Amino acid sequence: MNERSIALEEGWRNALAGEFASPYMQQLKAFLVAQKLEGKRIFPKGSEYFRALDLTPLADVKVVILGQDPYHGLGQAHGLCFSVRPGVRIPPSLVNIYKEMQSDLGITPARHGFLEHWARQGVLLLNSVLTVEEAQAASHQGKGWERFTDAVIRKVNDECNGVVFMLWGSYAQRKAAVVDTTRHLVLKAPHPSPLSAHNGFFGCGHFSKANSFLQARGRTPIDWELPAAPHDS
Repeated sequence: MNERSIALEEGWRNALAGEFASPYMQQLKAFLVAQKLEGKRIFPKGSEYFRALDLTPLADVKVVILGQDPYHGLGQAHGLCFSVRPGVRIPPSLVNIYKEMQSDLGITPARHGFLEHWARQGVLLLNSVLTVEEAQAASHQGKGWERFTDAVIRKVNDECNGVVFMLWGSYAQRKAAVVDTTRHLVLKAPHPSPLSAHNGFFGCGHFSKANSFLQARGRTPIDWELPAAPHDS
């Protein structure tokens, strides 16, 4: 996969040039091309594979939230973990994230699930796997994306200072095992899924803890309250 052939924020493009030039990314590109030639519908659309990186430049990263796979329903995935487009029903895990924000910060839950407002402030909403086949959960795992997003996490760890990693669930916690906890704040909790949120995600206080950490380092805290009327860009 040639980094010059895709529109990607310049800082990330330079930082990840070695990944794009590597054989595993060429194999991943070939896999995605073959899937499309077979008539399979891939989410999100190609221009949004790297949307999380485009909206949150490496130099601006303040918080990292890790997801696993994109949503596999029509019209849901647009390149940011946990986020859905305006007008799409809010997924259950995001409903629980909103509940925890209300408990933690007193923020009334948004009536939509569009999280670009967070991404534009420095919240890297990164899935481990960046594509999926329609209606086939986890269908693109083990094809190379995990290695690429591991590189993204390493770049944040190595080149940024004072980043908050909000790791929900065992998968995210394993994914970020390389994070240097002497330079960054690592917050761990169960996944916000309805299956596990009551086991410690509710009451974790991650949103206020993240902002306290940022403010203590002279950084602007995240405005977690989403606009009432989101605009898809």
